[in-house]
Amino acid sequence: MSKAISQVPLAVNEPVNSYVPGSPEVKSLISTYKKMWAEKVEIPMIINGKEVKTDEKVQLQSPQDHAHDFGFYYKGGMQHVDDAINAALAAKKEWNELGWEQRAAIFLKAADLLAGPYRDVINAATMIGQSKNVHQAEIDSACEFIDFLRFNVEFMTEMYSEQPVSDNGIWNRVEYRPLEGFCFAVTPFNFTAISGNLPTCMAMLGNVVVWKPSDKQVYSAKVIMDVLTEAGLPAGVINMIFTDGKETAEKVLAHPDFAGLHFTGSTKVFQGMWKMIGDNIHNYRTYPRIVGETGGKDFVIAHPSANVEAVATALVRGAFEYQGQKCSAASRAYIPKSLWADVKKVMEAQMSTIKIGSPEDPSNFINAVIDKNSFEKCKGYIERANASGEATVAIGGKYDDSKGWFVHPTVIETTNPHYESMVEEIFGPILSVYVYEDQDWKETLKLVDTTSPYSLTGSVFSQDRYAINEAYKALENASGNFYINDKPTGAVVGQQPFGGGRASGTNDKAGSKMNLLRWTSVRSVKETFVSPKDYKYPYLG
Repeated sequence: MSKAISQVPLAVNEPVNSYVPGSPEVKSLISTYKKMWAEKVEIPMIINGKEVKTDEKVQLQSPQDHAHDFGFYYKGGMQHVDDAINAALAAKKEWNELGWEQRAAIFLKAADLLAGPYRDVINAATMIGQSKNVHQAEIDSACEFIDFLRFNVEFMTEMYSEQPVSDNGIWNRVEYRPLEGFCFAVTPFNFTAISGNLPTCMAMLGNVVVWKPSDKQVYSAKVIMDVLTEAGLPAGVINMIFTDGKETAEKVLAHPDFAGLHFTGSTKVFQGMWKMIGDNIHNYRTYPRIVGETGGKDFVIAHPSANVEAVATALVRGAFEYQGQKCSAASRAYIPKSLWADVKKVMEAQMSTIKIGSPEDPSNFINAVIDKNSFEKCKGYIERANASGEATVAIGGKYDDSKGWFVHPTVIETTNPHYESMVEEIFGPILSVYVYEDQDWKETLKLVDTTSPYSLTGSVFSQDRYAINEAYKALENASGNFYINDKPTGAVVGQQPFGGGRASGTNDKAGSKMNLLRWTSVRSVKETFVSPKDYKYPYLG
């Protein structure tokens, strides 16, 4: 696994299709979308490289049209979890012994398949199943996933090439082994790229994986497995199951060969799984690696010197792109009193032009939230703000579930910096704003730092470098990804390694070598060429 490293293709970020109206790429994508929309897709589990079907079929409904039935997936039981674990363990030896460059070739081929013949397919599946518009699908399911695959190969080769120094007469080296046992990937609905990266980055390093995607993301998950299969991924290396979350976790995390958890999802679920691991710690063959990226209550704070248009645009994009369903979405903003009227005016003007509807129309900026539960949650925050004595709906506030789960972009203004929507994770197109007195800048920085248990992303807007430096230092633990004069979303693989601390996760930085190191178990090897023949050292005479 740590053999001589040959040159691999240099990773560069995949170019983003602009999808300009009338362009060939947008015509091709929408044509694929319409074709796939009209089909009835059948999605089996994949265990040991084989399609697994059951008697329980779960209907798939698109968020933008909940009456539209576009197919179903087969739901499995606990026997399928056992089968997936056994398949992974059976595939482990041969996969481990495959040269790193052979593994790399599979994932580089997958990247090229996604960049070429599968680009429209994976984007359209994400649009249909997860209600992303053409741009959001492109930057996620195509570009970011492609970047993960290519950059992870480059990071892997860099990591393998890092070797210790050797003294005269000895040769020191390290072997980057996969973990002993199998790994478990639990992935979310909101990013197809994350769902692809979590299992593949572990497999790339020689690990075998049981993968449980979100039941709201099974369509694009199927495409991921189709791509990996075509790229030559051997049977049993990654096993995709659709099973009950709690029961699956209990079974997987109690297995003596469980070696690692790669998780993206809710803080509560992650904490529950960590506790299960702790309760089972005496059962394991090796201490499991635990990597998780969970929730966020991401902030934007503007200094009185900030540019009004820049702040307003960052809030509109950062809070409402993909309906605010990004872990990094701007969810709470702190705006100085001297700027708020102008910022609000610009936001109102921009938001009045936003179109809302199905991703089939590329001019729609806002699409549907993921399901009824999300819709009802957003609706509740809006209704309570309208009835509250310390908050008001300043912009937006409409919602409509007659056809799809549509919540209009909404700005809640509150006089209480600890009002519920300023503190709680919402995961919808709702931004809460607290207006502070200009002279309270320093106190407001403390407020930003202490209001939320999360620490994922955040940004500061200012034209005053001293103020930027103040925020940089005061908020050093408030976000794992910190943005200066930019929205707190849109981390790019290889450019801004992504992850947060506190209640937001273990901050192991997806899209970097730091994350890959977590899925290796290093063996140090010292070889002496001429061994001593006498125990006596020189000092003994």
